[in-house]
Amino acid sequence: MTVLSTSKDTDALTMTIDADFSASPERVWQVWSDPRQLERWWGPPTWPATFVEHDFVVGGGASYFMTGPEGEKAPGLWRFVAIDEPRSLEFENFFADDAGEVDPSMPAIMLRADLRETPEGARMTITTRFPGVAEMQQMVDMGMAEGLGAAMGQIDAILADA
Repeated sequence: MTVLSTSKDTDALTMTIDADFSASPERVWQVWSDPRQLERWWGPPTWPATFVEHDFVVGGGASYFMTGPEGEKAPGLWRFVAIDEPRSLEFENFFADDAGEVDPSMPAIMLRADLRETPEGARMTITTRFPGVAEMQQMVDMGMAEGLGAAMGQIDAILADA
């Protein structure tokens, strides 16, 4: 398993997941920049993602949906706010409704992925920032830490296909 650790900091309103990969940061970057690779890991194994749009530039966005085991769909939207290839990216992550619009009943969260070279390849750190304690707890209760960890566990297979 590539995931090394998951930590939550309620004072800072963050959850951080660290994972190591036996590939260069430039190669790991591609699992973010290529929507076909991204949809192979974004979402837990039982909720695969389909990216409908992926405009990977600052100010651009992505729209996707995850499909559950019973065929249910969970749409989402991203807005890219920072991209520093191949070191980091940051985006706002929104839940969406069936029409593809932001769902105001669910919290918007910020995700930042940082990549750095290690002797074995690359370390990816994903830090999620929440707008408040209640929103953080809501996402924790929904299984976000477990889901993101399981999703990241699928990246090794993608990197092996290169």
